[in-house]
Amino acid sequence: MLPRERVLLTLKREEPDRVPFDLEGFNREAMRLFREKTRSDSPDEYFGVECELQRLYFSATRLDPRERYLRYHELPPERYVAELPERPAEGTFTINEWGTAFVVGSNPAYDHFVAPLVGAKSIREIEEYPLPDFSADYRHTHLDEAARRARERGLAADGRMPMTIFEVAWQIRGFNELLTDFLMQEEWAACLLDRITELAVFRARRFARAGVDLIQLGDDVGMEDRMIMSPAMWRKWFKPRLARIIALARAIKPEVLFHYHSDGYVEPIIPDLIEIGINVLNPVQPECMDPAKLKRLYGDRLAFWGTVGIQHTLPFGTPTQVEAEVKERIETVGKGGGLYLSPTHVIAPEVPQENIRAFVDAAKKYGRYS
Repeated sequence: MLPRERVLLTLKREEPDRVPFDLEGFNREAMRLFREKTRSDSPDEYFGVECELQRLYFSATRLDPRERYLRYHELPPERYVAELPERPAEGTFTINEWGTAFVVGSNPAYDHFVAPLVGAKSIREIEEYPLPDFSADYRHTHLDEAARRARERGLAADGRMPMTIFEVAWQIRGFNELLTDFLMQEEWAACLLDRITELAVFRARRFARAGVDLIQLGDDVGMEDRMIMSPAMWRKWFKPRLARIIALARAIKPEVLFHYHSDGYVEPIIPDLIEIGINVLNPVQPECMDPAKLKRLYGDRLAFWGTVGIQHTLPFGTPTQVEAEVKERIETVGKGGGLYLSPTHVIAPEVPQENIRAFVDAAKKYGRYS
């Protein structure tokens, strides 16, 4: 069975030849250590992971770091400028195309975000704030050929739109400021979210026109044991906007699948996600939600992607414990199909090479369907 067929059968909650799986990726420090220890640049090749899908992205902005620095450095408020040096020193910080500055820490978990509109004084600053131009040809004309090549290679084409609305918004406005806007300055919040949503609509529709098989949406709205905001607040601010993105993309390609990413606990909104057309939930952290329970409750309407935790077993367990967890996920969540197996986040430096090998070997050993 070709990987594309395997992935699509799985995400449609049918039973393929085996459970598809991958390693999700390595964070910056983990990748440095991996290269140092193995002299390899490819964890997939090193650990023997078969490629199941091709991730597609809009091309990066052509604004170089210096141009981005000047573009946003001159914007109000002064507090934003004051937190950055007068000139960007190599490796100390960067500014992404949304204008958010990242002061580099010793590990990605310790990077410091500097939000450009944290001290905005009027809604006009939000209305006039420069957002990226995704419509420029160089950003997306490659997608048609990339999706075609993926199909020719027998891979599923996966259009990626991580940090779709909420995370982009708070990284521009400021985390506390955006949540406060939801309660006290609703017009400000609506203005920023609507502008970001329209860019997401364009990207999702462009992915659909390119013929991708699935599109990833997502924002981290969960913590360890609760949501960042109340379910009612999420339903007010994000459910209709996500529904709009999905509906307008499916107006172009009705059969395109959508998977939704949020770390942490999101159980209260799972029925809402299903209602607006989400087909797959990712990453289903077992430290926050019981994957087997979710399979029992929603497995007839939802597939699951991830489920192997990166907080306990992978970094601190033994290879035998990693094997046992993989076996349990396949026997419960993978029963009858509907499981794309992977770690629930990128691999961190604390994860031993032996445990990564145990994950891959167990996925191959137990992942075959009769």
